[in-house]
Amino acid sequence: MKIYLAGHQGLVGSALLRALNNRSASTIITRTFAQLDLRNQQQVEQLFSDERPSHIYVAAAKVGGIKANSELPASFLYDNIMIASNVMHAAYKYGAQKLLFLGSSCIYPRLCAQPMKEEYLLSGPLEPTNEPYAIAKIAGLKLCQAYNSQYGTRFISAMPTNLYGPHDHFNTESSHVIPALITKFHQAKIEGHPEVVLWGTGRALREFLFVDDLAAALLMLMDQYEENQWINVGSGAELSIAELATLIKQVTGYEGRIVFDSSKPDGTPRKLLCSEKIRAHGWQAQVSLEDGLKRTYDWYLQHHCTAPSFVQLKEKTHVC
Repeated sequence: MKIYLAGHQGLVGSALLRALNNRSASTIITRTFAQLDLRNQQQVEQLFSDERPSHIYVAAAKVGGIKANSELPASFLYDNIMIASNVMHAAYKYGAQKLLFLGSSCIYPRLCAQPMKEEYLLSGPLEPTNEPYAIAKIAGLKLCQAYNSQYGTRFISAMPTNLYGPHDHFNTESSHVIPALITKFHQAKIEGHPEVVLWGTGRALREFLFVDDLAAALLMLMDQYEENQWINVGSGAELSIAELATLIKQVTGYEGRIVFDSSKPDGTPRKLLCSEKIRAHGWQAQVSLEDGLKRTYDWYLQHHCTAPSFVQLKEKTHVC
């Protein structure tokens, strides 16, 4: 078996690579962005022509938080549509046995009934702050269905809830909520800031899943799942952004105040997936949010505290 893992250096891809390496002796094909631009159809087809992978995981995507989606809507739409269409068409053209496309819970309507079931897709308007990314992901899962219907392929789609863990993007400008909060609280701690200001009211409700739990789910789906219907992957637990911020404050050891700027958007009011379908296949999340946050923060400390300012502060304060 030859497995092509697209996006192996990202949050999901790195977790998948760990899981695949621990599981089997299959040949795993990876390429960095410098080696292969998945937006380029000719380059993608050359890879498939040369390697002929039998199984494909499409974990590559352009991702970001509310600010990045608002500032770069064309990039989020174009890049993600091109990645999905190029990889799927090459998989079909060169006879791959199975493909798994990774979507996102943001595909569901902004005011979707909760918890969100697979059949609720396209039942209402999307959240404006991440609409371009959501539309691209919807196009990807619909491409899976269309290729299956027209060509008899075995392309499946998984829709995970909000993810976090090692190898995420940790900055305050373009990252998702958990890595952004970890960065904010850590920097506030080492720089002695008396408060951390966060966007929104803090009342929005979110569900989170540790990325290694998702990797286990995706391997199981590649083995067992054959339906021409996307499937949700969530932890089943939710909390408010204010509660999440308090928990990350504790994990990072920050002792100042949390202030919410209600003039900034909250995003979707509530996002909780109905994951009954995947649990019926025998999967469920194993890592608690608190444990996952501790593991994520430990990884952050090991990989993001090497800049001169961090090194100097570490010598002085022993907090990094």
